[in-house]
Amino acid sequence: MKVTDMSPLKANSLCLLSMLVWAMGLPAAEYLIGPVPPLPLTAMRLGLAALALLPVWLAVEGWSALRHAPWGRGIAIGSLMLGLAGFLLVVAQAITGAVTVAVISATMPVIGIAIECVLDGRRLTLLLVLGVLLSLAGGLLAYAEGMGGFHLGFGALCAFGSILAYTFGSRLTVTGLPDMTPLGRCSLTMTGAAIATTAGALLAAAFGAPGPDWAALGMREALALAVFSLVGIALCQILWIASVGHLGIGLASLHMNAAPFYVMIFLFLLGQPWNWIQALGATIVGAGVLIAQSRPARPATE
Repeated sequence: MKVTDMSPLKANSLCLLSMLVWAMGLPAAEYLIGPVPPLPLTAMRLGLAALALLPVWLAVEGWSALRHAPWGRGIAIGSLMLGLAGFLLVVAQAITGAVTVAVISATMPVIGIAIECVLDGRRLTLLLVLGVLLSLAGGLLAYAEGMGGFHLGFGALCAFGSILAYTFGSRLTVTGLPDMTPLGRCSLTMTGAAIATTAGALLAAAFGAPGPDWAALGMREALALAVFSLVGIALCQILWIASVGHLGIGLASLHMNAAPFYVMIFLFLLGQPWNWIQALGATIVGAGVLIAQSRPARPATE
């Protein structure tokens, strides 16, 4: 559902940027998974992001926006989109590794288009199907070298559940909070997710669940958490929701499959070799994004 007045170029640029900053958070997560169990890590990540976004929202839009916001709805959507999805993602990555999570994430465009077809009456066109197939192929090609590390099982099921919750929740953020700005939507749902996951982490701790290994956490892990939270989720969500508001969840999710290329760029800047396979995969994803948003030529009228 498109609700913002924005050019397709700007919407796609924001979506690309959201994937770029999201990719920055993935290497940071590797320093935290292990010393911090999945539920406390999710709560810490979302809590820090919410604490950063709320003052910005207040400064930009004032007390009136916060006072009249639909907090109940926002907390429910945030708990689904960011709380449940974030928790399942960390569990999946801890059990199976980043490769399995990434490969299953490549199905997001299929899920997004299916949701729009069922709930919004989107018509499947040949160009749209071709665009989705190219995005899926490009994403799988980008992960081709790591396919040997792909594992099915409970971890893969958690990864799929995470993508499903995040995709559906992203759509609900736009359709369920139609009168809010992208900043307001993100701040509200982030706060809701932080409340839900923090409550869950405290309840789990009360029943004896393991907590963070504080002795293993130092300045490096603190910086990793800052990147994982402030860049990989807070900034990413603002850009993502702004683009979903114009493109719809189906088209916006096509960009997800270029994420491994962005991760590779950061690793390249840190001294690792350039990966031409991932670059080719990102090019194919880009072609899919362009084709899916093209319109068939109209026949000339006499």
